[in-house]
Amino acid sequence: MGDEIKEKIERLRKEIERHNYLYYVKSEPEISDYEFDRLLKELEKLETEHPEYYSPYSPTQRVGSDISKDLPPVTHKIPMLSLSNTYNRDELYEFDKRVKSGLPESEKVEYVTELKIDGLSIEALYRNGLIVQASTRGDGTVGEDITNNAKTIRALPLTVDYKKIPKFDLSEFYVRGEVFINKKDFEALNKERSERGEKLFANPRNSASGSLKLQDPKIVSKRKLDIFVYYLLSDNVEFESQYENLKILDELGFKVNPNYRLNKSIDEVLEYCNYWEEKRNELPYEIDGVVIKVNSIRQQNVLGNVAKSPRWAVAYKFKAEQAETVIEKITWQVGRTGVVTPVAELKPVFLMGSTISRATLHNFDEIKRKDIREGDFVIIEKGGDVIPKVVRVVGEKRPTGSQPTESPERCPVCGEPLFNPADEVGIYCENSKCPARIKGSITHFSSRQAMDIEGLGEAIVDVLVDKNLLTDYADIYELRNKEEDLIALERFGKKSVKNLFAAIERSKEQPFEKVLFALGIRFVGSGAAKKLARAFKNIDNLMAASNEEVESVPDIGPSISGSLKRFFSLNQNIEIIERLKKYGLNFELAEEELGNALAGKTFVLTGTLPNLTREKAKEIIEKNGGKVTGSVSKKTNFILAGESPGSKLEKGKALGVPVITEDDLMSMISEK
Repeated sequence: MGDEIKEKIERLRKEIERHNYLYYVKSEPEISDYEFDRLLKELEKLETEHPEYYSPYSPTQRVGSDISKDLPPVTHKIPMLSLSNTYNRDELYEFDKRVKSGLPESEKVEYVTELKIDGLSIEALYRNGLIVQASTRGDGTVGEDITNNAKTIRALPLTVDYKKIPKFDLSEFYVRGEVFINKKDFEALNKERSERGEKLFANPRNSASGSLKLQDPKIVSKRKLDIFVYYLLSDNVEFESQYENLKILDELGFKVNPNYRLNKSIDEVLEYCNYWEEKRNELPYEIDGVVIKVNSIRQQNVLGNVAKSPRWAVAYKFKAEQAETVIEKITWQVGRTGVVTPVAELKPVFLMGSTISRATLHNFDEIKRKDIREGDFVIIEKGGDVIPKVVRVVGEKRPTGSQPTESPERCPVCGEPLFNPADEVGIYCENSKCPARIKGSITHFSSRQAMDIEGLGEAIVDVLVDKNLLTDYADIYELRNKEEDLIALERFGKKSVKNLFAAIERSKEQPFEKVLFALGIRFVGSGAAKKLARAFKNIDNLMAASNEEVESVPDIGPSISGSLKRFFSLNQNIEIIERLKKYGLNFELAEEELGNALAGKTFVLTGTLPNLTREKAKEIIEKNGGKVTGSVSKKTNFILAGESPGSKLEKGKALGVPVITEDDLMSMISEK
């Protein structure tokens, strides 16, 4: 009986994965959604009744239960290089000229063109046919582990028949692809968020990127992420061409964008680019250009790389699409730091697949430079960041009696006087109690990089502020006294409130540098906060410091010292700091943070350490007086290497830099 059940489970798994492939990869479903769900439920029932046959690679496990608070770093075995960009015919021909000059004159060059999907690049590792890890591109050398979230992407197979192509040893290989959200799914996602009163995503790319980094795969699974895979890498396989690489990926069952093409010349490449620039809006997903690659792998190797980009590939970026409309009104919005930004409220116009009704005007200097006024006909476009902006005014259509736009003197929200620093184009509301600033400042305060209060995201903060349960970020530490009010809210329950209280209590353990960053002082980012915390040791010393003393700290300039002086001169800010002190937050450097065992030593990190994340290792080194840099040089004292180190290790060895392990590092600290 056991063998029969096992065989039935395996048969169902294979059948469901086949239908997944037909639906999500080939778009050729053979059965209805109802029939598919019936198969899935049958498999779930059998697996529940027979847990001895559990498999993490079953299609029922696409939404895993493992929730990781951190996304551990993953070092890419081969760096994920970025592409240099071209924007017109001449630059494309110049690229062709550079390629040919790097190869023997007698050699012909073919190019593969692929659509440049506007999404997020990831890499997935398969071993013996099973997906074992997935990571983001990160900085190209080190990304973040997103394995659980990647498994929710139905078009990314959990298992592959790695023996399907006998001539290749595919027992271990990596695939790289672009994760995205279809236009229709993006619109549906934003509609749901609107109905729940949540902030809308700006564009499909941002929603895909944000989704992949969420901590709960169950939420990710609802985002309908998709993927096109474009590259296979393996130490065991040598392909002849990029074209062959794509064919193999398709044969293995990966989802490859069908619109790639082999081109005999750069003229054919340009023809391909022009065609898709005209047709891009007909696609169900966003593209922002074309990727051009030398087809021959041998020629790619000859051409090599320069800096962080390959010499054998380039991106052709499409021109931003434009449309004409009318500015019906110019409004001013207030951000977290108090910066007041002008926004053009437009007569709705359709552009690049969506209706645009607002566009950024950046700042008042930009308004003056372009002489933008209410009632003007303007040309707007979506640039590379997909945020609409006003390009120029159609002067000949300006209405009679038009008046120049004036800069506001008082905050449009709270009515307090605005501040315009002499050396800046921005204008600011400095009232920390300004309603427009409160939500942003609380969200920043509770963010992972600051106080790391899980459960106090943007949507929850909006609700709590609207219900007057939070009026500033110090109020977070009084929420425990409002438990019944919280439980009564629609999106809360006893368990979620209990978890929130626990996260708030844990945040009191955050070090001084995190607390300083959390205050949201203009220009004081996480790096500056760390330097200031180490230089002044506590908040009182920092508050009493002169501009000259602040600027004596390395990499701290007049902008930061001036901002600190203004922040500490406002009574409401001092009152909040005193309240936070009372609640037990760390406003001084802890004794263990003042070590000097590694004073004057510079470290470079590479590979995956056995016990420490990259961020934690960096924190330990810096707490003990050392410094961590991103690249190896003659000034590097040690390379801290873990499993699967990158090219930094080889460069370090060539320069004679000592290589140490995690154990060596801990010994160095304990010896002092």
